[in-house]
Amino acid sequence: MKIVVHIDDAAQWQNAIAQALPHADVVTSDAPPSERANADYLAVWKAPAHLFEEQTQLKGIINLGAGVDHLLKTPELPKDVPIVKLRDAGMSELMADYVLYGVLYFYRSMDRYAAQQSSARWQPQTVPDKTNWPVGVLGLGAIGSYVASALQQAGFPVLGWSRTPKHINGVRCLHGDEGLNELLSQVQSVVTILPDTAATRHILDGERLAQLPKGASVINPGRGSLIDEQALLDALGQDERSGHLRGALLDVFDKEPLPADHPLWRHPKVIVTPHMAAPTPLNDAIDQVISYLHAFDAGEPVATVDPKLGY
Repeated sequence: MKIVVHIDDAAQWQNAIAQALPHADVVTSDAPPSERANADYLAVWKAPAHLFEEQTQLKGIINLGAGVDHLLKTPELPKDVPIVKLRDAGMSELMADYVLYGVLYFYRSMDRYAAQQSSARWQPQTVPDKTNWPVGVLGLGAIGSYVASALQQAGFPVLGWSRTPKHINGVRCLHGDEGLNELLSQVQSVVTILPDTAATRHILDGERLAQLPKGASVINPGRGSLIDEQALLDALGQDERSGHLRGALLDVFDKEPLPADHPLWRHPKVIVTPHMAAPTPLNDAIDQVISYLHAFDAGEPVATVDPKLGY
């Protein structure tokens, strides 16, 4: 079995896979073309086009992350090779921590205290009952379902939304356009954990952001394409006293790194983080990659990506 690895820290992944599969030939994309040729599997993250072009006998492609949008947009991607992606792989708990921080930040008025500190104002804010702070989670895949359950266990009423019907204990699950409209009209914080597809691009546009109750907040650790950034800026207004929305915690953006001159950097109601909400824990990810390789090699069924759906 030959495996070619392409990712920023490829040597670390190469060593871990080689230790788990001592009879496999594991090389990185930095190896000479002759050593990369005739691979059985590619384990990649944002791989260059030539890596796909030079392969002739691939049995499978493993996407070393949860998002497959970059991979599926590669014209040279083979059409008949099964694709699998990391599903959770230890990222759920980290994502839940990030989201819970964001919800608590607005729920406990930390944004207001930060504004008050800048003008030396001593003014305790009322703490609302958690039952009056419903949270909406858009996207109920492996990670989104975990996040929704974590928020529910923290005491918040949770509404979840997905393309197709789902069931999660303690979470009110909605689907379809009507379900999305219903969710947006009720939540104090909305969290976006959807994949980047044609159907989800700018799912939170100006019209949908206006459906949120006045003073609601937006938390996006999912994909930068999910939110129309200009519409979000318009909904936020210019300062804490203006705008329909109270604030936003944003980890992902249409263009990354976020350009230094982008107004989101300096908006007083926005927190920007550099795509760090849920970094992939290497050990958990390696275990999943190895399980995929064993399944592929044994001809066992695996949950593959549907290119038409985009996830």
